[in-house]
Amino acid sequence: MQLSTVSLAVAVLTAAWVLSIPAANAQAPSPSSLSAQSQTHNIPDERLDAAAAALERVVSLTQDYQGRMFAAPPSKQDRIAEEAKRALVKAVTDQGLSIAEYASILEAAQKDPDFRGKLLQRMNPSAN
Repeated sequence: MQLSTVSLAVAVLTAAWVLSIPAANAQAPSPSSLSAQSQTHNIPDERLDAAAAALERVVSLTQDYQGRMFAAPPSKQDRIAEEAKRALVKAVTDQGLSIAEYASILEAAQKDPDFRGKLLQRMNPSAN
């Protein structure tokens, strides 16, 4: 269970990072990002759609649970943290993704600005 907690934490932090960097601020691809770009071509659209839906839910839940944690007395924070962890895992797995697959998709989005744009576009299709 320790590994899934770490994986989930990485996924949440990566999600926050992905959302904080607009795709428009992307620089020209570096040689290391070129290999990341080739990996992103192997991710089917339905998996990208699932990751976008999971990411939306993860961001919403993270905001909700952060507020609850700050408002809760210390005696209830452990219970809220466990509840948050279960809810975050469920948000990802309800989309048919494993935590590892979700984290790898977010990592790919972190490394490849074009892929990040595709992911963010799927999160806000009405913004196009």
